[in-house]
Amino acid sequence: MRRPGIRGGAIAATAIAALATAAVLVGQPAHPTWAPRCTIFPAGNVWNQRVSALPVARNSHRLLATIGLASHLHPDFSNQGGYGIPFNVATARTPRYRVSFLYSRESDRGPYPIPAKPRIEGGSDRHLLVVNRDTCRLYELYDVHHVGSHWTAGSGAIWNLSSNALRPAGWTSADAAGLPILPGLVRYDEVQRGAILHAIRFTAPITRRAFIYPARHQAGSTNSASAPPMGLRLRLKRSVSLRGFSPPVRVILTALRDYGMILADNGSPFYISGAPDRRWNDDVLHQLTRLTGANFEVVNTSALRNH
Repeated sequence: MRRPGIRGGAIAATAIAALATAAVLVGQPAHPTWAPRCTIFPAGNVWNQRVSALPVARNSHRLLATIGLASHLHPDFSNQGGYGIPFNVATARTPRYRVSFLYSRESDRGPYPIPAKPRIEGGSDRHLLVVNRDTCRLYELYDVHHVGSHWTAGSGAIWNLSSNALRPAGWTSADAAGLPILPGLVRYDEVQRGAILHAIRFTAPITRRAFIYPARHQAGSTNSASAPPMGLRLRLKRSVSLRGFSPPVRVILTALRDYGMILADNGSPFYISGAPDRRWNDDVLHQLTRLTGANFEVVNTSALRNH
């Protein structure tokens, strides 16, 4: 789903179960094996901060009702290559290209490193995500197309993975909320490790013409205070039992309880984003749909900032 106006596998179960409950798993995510020099933003970045101790927002029930209290949580990724938001890993040797942007005033010029056969998200959004493992830069493009030898996109943003810098207020990115996409994806390597130590990206069908920190851009269709703004953070209620869920799903639900999920785009209600991987077990991921909007609460993040 896109924006109106300006656009605004098997996993070792015992290992996961042990890691998912370990008290030491707090703070900054480990350096991923595919980019060992890099972190996915600093430990103090809001994506990487726990929100389990923050208060519940006073208008929590009203906002959740707009998204859908009876709507089911849904994994928007699978073991199918075209289902989810893939990412690519580049090096200093990867060819770099200038990209023509539809929303050029709110896009970073680049150039952008693009592999010879990049993995691009299927569907209408056509996100292209690239991590340069040598420079620890994240490059994200929305609605990307390759025409002859030329690349075009709706918008693009470049992120320094060691920095907490935000987009200018009012600027989009490759996402409707003006946020990076990669740090909010559920990745197989994290679940295999046994812990997701960051918030997760999700979508909602109706959003307000407003954004709250850390979002920098809105793509709403209403001014109603009952509609959620971009940047809204939800978390799974601590009263929800994780018993009966498989270990991989418990890892995801633990992250939703401790770190929550951030509203980043317009789309189906409570669709959480992840990277496709042939090792996912779709039948296991389907367990997530047992939960509904009523199992979540809106977090008061007025005091939450990058540090």
